[in-house]
Amino acid sequence: MNPNSFRARLLAGEWLSGTFINLGSSLTAEIAARAGFDWLMLDYEHGPGSEETLLGQLQAVSGFGAATVVRIAENDAPRFKRALDLGSGGVMVPYVNDAAQARAAVDSVRFPPHGTRGVSKFNRAAGFGFGFEDYYQNAHKNLVTMAQIETPEALDNLDEIAAVDGIDVLFVGPLDLSTNLGIQGQFEHPSFVAARQKVSAAARKAGKVAGILATAPAQIPVLRSEGYTAVALGSDGGAVASGLHQTLAALRSF
Repeated sequence: MNPNSFRARLLAGEWLSGTFINLGSSLTAEIAARAGFDWLMLDYEHGPGSEETLLGQLQAVSGFGAATVVRIAENDAPRFKRALDLGSGGVMVPYVNDAAQARAAVDSVRFPPHGTRGVSKFNRAAGFGFGFEDYYQNAHKNLVTMAQIETPEALDNLDEIAAVDGIDVLFVGPLDLSTNLGIQGQFEHPSFVAARQKVSAAARKAGKVAGILATAPAQIPVLRSEGYTAVALGSDGGAVASGLHQTLAALRSF
């Protein structure tokens, strides 16, 4: 594994700062990459983009040092293939509830003999053929697989999910998890805090990474103290909406 790869840095326990890119825009993706984020989560579960916008985003951020992880809409092999062939550095998989689903995700990320991902030479990830041999031989070492923990069932199966070889990050989806716990948006509720701590403990026990979308800046030191190292905050959509509301408020104040 390349010691400078995003996956190697994750597994080494580095604090890596990310943000969600959910507008499907290559421009906001480029702005975020230029800002210096370690990683960008390109949202194709809830975001409005398509494969065409994903390609533009991946091209826009290349060269700025930000790793890319695509959140696909579901744990479905063709979705992995399309995101990875376009050149994503990893995949975030929503609603991973058990070890079987975790193994299916890893299989879809990795080429044979390590998995079941279809092989093609002439795509962007493989340098349109010119980098195929290196990409094929090392993809299983460099590509990141993040399993989202979003249900009580996933919490019950954390150790089994974390034990799956190739699952690198247990990533808490706070809104879905709190909703499925019956405490939607109550991110300081004792049940949610306990769930969050359970995820970080399971990741630590398995030698994996705990990741989460922080819901407020004040939460960051707490998350860090709990062992979370792959932490994202905010989104391009949120930044644009907040900025425009602040601009309008300033104008209307006069």
